[in-house]
This record gives sequence, C-alpha cells and structure tokens, in this order.
Amino acid sequence: MALRQTQNLGLQQKLSPQQIQLMKLIQLPIMALEQRIKEELEINPALEEDESTDTEEDVMNEDSSVEEIDNDADSADKEESETEEVDIQNDDISYEDYVDEDEFSDFKYQINNSGKDNDFKEIPIKGLTDFHDLLEEQLGVLELGETQYIIGLYLIGCIDDDGYIRRDTNSLVDDLAFTQNINTTASEVEEMIKILQSLDPPGIAARSLQECLLIQLNRIPNQTREIHFATDIIRDHMEEFSRKHYDKITHLLNINEEELKEILAEITKLNPKPGSTSGQSLQNAQEVIPDFVITNTDGELELNMTSRNMPDLKVSQEYLEMLTRYNQQKDKNAQVASGFIRNKIENAQWFIEALYERKKTMLIAMNAIMKQQSEYFLTGDETKLKPMILKDVADKVGIDISTVSRVANSKYVSTPYGTFPLKFFFSESLSTDSGEEVSTREVKRILSDFVNAENKRKPLTDGALCKILKDNGYNIARRTIAKYREHLDIPVARMRKEI
Repeated sequence: MALRQTQNLGLQQKLSPQQIQLMKLIQLPIMALEQRIKEELEINPALEEDESTDTEEDVMNEDSSVEEIDNDADSADKEESETEEVDIQNDDISYEDYVDEDEFSDFKYQINNSGKDNDFKEIPIKGLTDFHDLLEEQLGVLELGETQYIIGLYLIGCIDDDGYIRRDTNSLVDDLAFTQNINTTASEVEEMIKILQSLDPPGIAARSLQECLLIQLNRIPNQTREIHFATDIIRDHMEEFSRKHYDKITHLLNINEEELKEILAEITKLNPKPGSTSGQSLQNAQEVIPDFVITNTDGELELNMTSRNMPDLKVSQEYLEMLTRYNQQKDKNAQVASGFIRNKIENAQWFIEALYERKKTMLIAMNAIMKQQSEYFLTGDETKLKPMILKDVADKVGIDISTVSRVANSKYVSTPYGTFPLKFFFSESLSTDSGEEVSTREVKRILSDFVNAENKRKPLTDGALCKILKDNGYNIARRTIAKYREHLDIPVARMRKEI
C-alpha cells in the first residue's frame, strides 16, 4: 500500500483560558460570584482584598511602579542572556508584554466593586427545623420498645417532602430486614405507621391524599355536621369530589348546594401536603439578591449593578516586589521562583480583568433589555412588555447569543414593581389582526384576566377562550390556549368549576 501525502484546509476557533474564565463568571449570579471570589482569594496568594479606598492618583502610582518592575525585569534578562528562559504555564503569554499593554491599565491590577448600593452585611438566615427532625423529637418521648423505635426512625426517613409514605408495606418490611437487620411483619409496620400518623403535623405519614385528608378531619376537635359530611365525601365519594361532580355528590348525600358549599369550605381548610408546613428548604429561606437595580427618577430610568458583600481586589504589592527581587538574581532557583510568582500574578490579573469584563458585558446586555422594555419599567404594566428573544439583545449590543443567555440565566433585577428573573422579560411574538407584533406574555395576561372574570359555575373551555381572544384580534389556536393555560398553572374548565 503506497503512502500518500495530502493537505487539508480547515478553520478552527479555540477559546483562550481567559475567555473560558470570563464565560464562567458571567453565568454566575451574584451570590455564587461572591463565593467564587472567596475561593480565588484562597487559592491565589497574589490576589488580595483592597481594604483601602484608593484614589485615582494611587492607581496611577501603582501603574508606574509596575512599569518600573518591567524595566528591572528587562535589565535582568539582558544580564542573563545566556541563561535558558524558564517555562511557565502559558508559553504564549509574556509577562513583559502584559504589563506594557496600556489598554485597560486602570483596572488591570485592581477592581473596585463598591457603588451606591454598597452594603457590607451578612444575610440573616432563619434557623429551620426539618419536619423529619420534629417527628424524631416526638417519637423520642413515646413509650416504645427498642425495635419499635428503630422501625419508627426508619419510617420517618421514608416520608417524602410532601409528608407521605408512598412505598407499599411489604417493601418496607423487606428493607427493614436488609438494611436494619430487623425481622418484622406487615402488621407491625402498619401499627408503627398509625403511631406516626398520630404525631404533628396532622396528616403526616399518610399513604394517599384521601388518607391524609381523613386523618386531618378525624383530628378536628369540634366534629360539626359539616365535618361529618366532609368525612363522608372524602371516604366514600373521593372520585366524584376530585372530578368536581358536585351534582352527583348533592344527590348521593341528599343535600343542597348551599350545604355543599359549607362542606367544601371545611375541606379546603385541610392541607394536602402536611410535610411542607413544618420545614422550608434553605433555598426558599434565603433572600433573593438582585444582580441589577433599575430605578425610575422623574421618568428617567437608571441602571446599577448590585455589588454588596463583594470585596475590592488588587494584585499583591508584596508579590510584585518579590518578582522584582527574583528577576534581579541569576541562579536557577531564583528563576524557578520568578516563574511561579509571575504565574500567580498573571492569574490574579486575568481574574481582575475577567471581573471587569463581566461587569461591562452584563451592563451592556441589561441596558439593552431595559431600553427594549422601557415602557414596562416606567409603568409596571405587563401588557407593555414587548416581544424579545435572546437574539434581539445579541444583535443590538453586538455580542454572541450564548453570552446573552449566560447573562439572563439565574439573574434577577430589582424594579420599582418588584424583583423579577431576567427571563421574565423574554417572550415570543404573536401577530394580531392588524398585523401588530405583541408579546405572548401579553396574551397570557389577557387569558388569565378572562379566566379570573369567568362565571365559576360555568367555566370557559379552551375553545371558548380561543373564540374570545380571536374576537379581540388575537390569532391563536385552541392547542396554543391549552399550552398557555398550562404555563399559567390554570386547570381545565371542569376543574375550575365552583358552586
């Protein structure tokens, strides 16, 4: 087989480590960014917090000292012309070129994260107790045998976040034998489940919604006539109740609509997810910190970035001086140390520059969003939101669509009308009869208004809603109505029926 030599022409695009670092920083929300800065401060000794408030003159003096270091390094290199240059991690990056570069010289060695909203404080988080812990505390005061207590602890661990035990009894018996080395029976497990169901909150450890509601009804101290009827409905007519077949229920129980309304009012007081009442996740307990703040001052919108709790950063002056000293020495160990320090300084510079570029990119993208949706930010009227997709912002500011996606992901903005995720302001467009492009969010708002205003005795079907919207000039299909209704968490017409 003969060997052949071929030549192919190809085009490749590779991201530098600095670009990758920038992309990763852009996608971080503010709280994650604070954590990332803390991590970088820990791993890079050449990066440190700038606790002083530097003036512009201080920054210029620091820049000039860096230039002196560069000159000292050049003279040291000339004296050691016969010495082999020490490799560093990025061979294509020269420290001398880096410090000679004038562009962005005002932020290369330090970045100031302080602003109008600067507020250095710890966010208080309420101490939370998970409902599993509450159950274990209650279980501990009961008079139980050792085996019963172990079974009880195991069953508490099987309760899901809604407060239910959804596994069948036989599986629980098998798991107790394999994991706890406890030989028990289904009846003993059922007995222990009944004990757990007697604990607080009411309805905990139920196996179904029906059992959960019955437990709560049976534990109501004042068993009124309405409570008795409610128990009958949940126990004997759960299917009719869940399907809202109220006519069947009134006929089966021989009651009128007014009586049924009072009974249903008692049922709606019950909690279908008892596990959610005792403990909240830490994520829900934490304060949502907006990344941007938009204020309306006499009809003029002003955009700022939140920077609280983020320290000002700078390159360590001590490390810069160490680099000067090692560059002036000729021995091999000094060159190795110089390469190490130079690498740390460059990493610190890149991180500071990446933070600067992140701030600049996010402000550019958010400013474009603010201008596009200025009518909403001035009025707070959701119907004023214009159709806008990621590509629209990318085209306006001249950045890649993936960068806009990273800016919008997991970020929040504080407005005079509340705090919203950035994705709230993005929506597709829909054409009206007049040819005008409107936001699908506006259509959803109108759809929600029609549902709220409907006669609950005869709720509007998807077909009826489709006809109403078409009569109002919105060309929309019935299946699209169903999709928007699901997005708004609006149930079907049958499930919205009331008496």
